[in-house]
Amino acid sequence: MSEKNKLSLSVQYPDTRLETLITRPKIRRWVQAALFAPAELTIRFVDAEEGRDLNRDYREKDYATNVLTFAYNEGEAELADDEPTRADIILCTDVLEKEAAEQQKSVEEHTAHLIVHGVLHAQGYDHMDDEEATEMEGLETEILAKLGITDPYKE
Repeated sequence: MSEKNKLSLSVQYPDTRLETLITRPKIRRWVQAALFAPAELTIRFVDAEEGRDLNRDYREKDYATNVLTFAYNEGEAELADDEPTRADIILCTDVLEKEAAEQQKSVEEHTAHLIVHGVLHAQGYDHMDDEEATEMEGLETEILAKLGITDPYKE
C-alpha cells in the first residue's frame, strides 16, 4: 500500500451523475492507497442497464451489481517486477447510490470502499470463502482507515 507504486489510471463517466462528486484526484488517492504494485487501471461509472449487461454477459448473473473487476493478468504466476496489474473496475452508479442510502453512508465513502475493494480484486484478493473474506475485509478496513473512512463492516 505504497504511494510510490506506478499507476496509469483512466477514469470514464458514461454515466455522468457522479462526475463532479467523485473526481479523478479522489479516485487516484483511493486507488493508490490499495495498490501493492504498479498498475494500469480503468475506473468506469455506468448506469444500471450497462451494469446489468456486463454482469449478465461475464458472470451469468442477470442484475446490476455495485462493482465488477475485470483483472486481465489475474491468475498469472508471479508478475515480473515491472509487469503492472491490469484491470477494469466498473461501478454501477444506481446500485452504489442505493446501497449508500440503505447503509446510511455518504456516496463518496461508499464509492471509496468499492474502489478499494475492486483494486484488491484486481491484485488477486477474493472473498470466496470465510478465510479469504476475513483477510480481504481486514485489508479494506485498514486501507479505508488510513484514508479517514470508517470501517464499512462495522454495524
